[in-house]
Amino acid sequence: MLDAIRWDTDLIRRYDLAGPRYTSYPTAVQFHSQVGTFDLLHALRESRKALRPLSLYVHVPFCANICYYCACNKVITKDRGRALPYLQRLEQEIQLIACHLDPGQKVEQLHFGGGTPTFLSHDELRQLMAHLRQHFNLLDDDSGDYGIEIDPREADWSTMGLLRELGFNRVSIGLQDLDPAVQRAVNRLQSLEETRAVIEAARTLQFRSINIDLIYGLPKQTPDNFARTVEEVINLQPDRLSVFNYAHLPERFMPQRRINSHELPAPAEKLQMLQRTIEQLTAASYRYIGMDHFALPDDELAIAQEESTLQRNFQGYTTHGHCDLIGLGVSAISQIGDLYCQNSSDLTQYQNLLGGAQLATSRGLVCNQDDRVRRAVIQQLICNFSLDFEAIEQQFNIDFRGYFGELWPQLQAMAEDSLIKLSNEGIEVLPAGRLLVRSVCMVFDAYLEQQNRQRFSRVI
Repeated sequence: MLDAIRWDTDLIRRYDLAGPRYTSYPTAVQFHSQVGTFDLLHALRESRKALRPLSLYVHVPFCANICYYCACNKVITKDRGRALPYLQRLEQEIQLIACHLDPGQKVEQLHFGGGTPTFLSHDELRQLMAHLRQHFNLLDDDSGDYGIEIDPREADWSTMGLLRELGFNRVSIGLQDLDPAVQRAVNRLQSLEETRAVIEAARTLQFRSINIDLIYGLPKQTPDNFARTVEEVINLQPDRLSVFNYAHLPERFMPQRRINSHELPAPAEKLQMLQRTIEQLTAASYRYIGMDHFALPDDELAIAQEESTLQRNFQGYTTHGHCDLIGLGVSAISQIGDLYCQNSSDLTQYQNLLGGAQLATSRGLVCNQDDRVRRAVIQQLICNFSLDFEAIEQQFNIDFRGYFGELWPQLQAMAEDSLIKLSNEGIEVLPAGRLLVRSVCMVFDAYLEQQNRQRFSRVI
């Protein structure tokens, strides 16, 4: 079993920099408009030839209420009728994409995100899933990894029953914080009872896995009141927990301008929140997977990390990184072989393009050989906290030390600081470095120096 993480305040203060979350490498910041529909169609043909399994992501952008902290691509509306024209275009996109793939390509993973996917009516959810099943090879034996994001304020027992009937077996529940004052400050009033009811329904209906999202660093949070939230969440016994650092970037995300920055906790308080959260979760037997994620020891992510098969993609940590990821809906990102591409983030443009029988690809990137090498290095570090030089050398026919010679002084400095253990054979991220694994990955990011670091959240 991997060693526990070790809290080192001095190291955290020195290495807590702003940087990417590495759901991809290169990151979405590098996407450009020279990549378009032609590149996507070519990648789909290659996927079809190789008969690679698929992971589908479906973006439903609508929310009935705005959460001030949110940085997602969303449409706030009380008008449920706005979903209909969107779903018509989404179904066109499903059809246009699927005709370039082989019916033999199984969909091992499916995820509905948003927005609030349960903004859709029961009939709309039924129709959307029927359309996906008609055009893609969805599994019928419950062996797939089929998840959906749930807002407990938008779901009840009948909704949960419908989702299970439609084939979903995983739920991710947005909670963020249970303190009423914090909830008012971010405009998300949600009781523990509402959340508990959804979890009880999921367990009764035999959903395979339950994830809960928390955020630390929100206005009016203190180490004590956040510790109470964590304690209540532990009592709910989710299989996985995501504990995110709130990044206050009001210049980029308009809803965040409604947050009173004077009510945000100080950096030292945020560190204390994270430290106490880690202590609480560790005492409750949760394992630190990395990058804000925790899981119980018998969870698939924890087992995959033990077996060094864990991977990472735009949906976060996954056991399905071998699949081609097809993103459907406004702003959705696909990763097919060496192609990354993203649909238009503008709802009107997305709908108009598909209304004209065109795909909505607006930007992307095709990985070159250097991207592939660095992607493999970053993936190994961020998923397994270790890197075997020989494996990279054999995979890419390079001499690791020669290829990354200019990085050696930075790696040696990290080794002297006990972030990593550096040897002739590889890199091991030490217990004190695991919370800072993004900082280790950033050493290998060839694009980082050209980028505006203000676009990224801090590591801690």
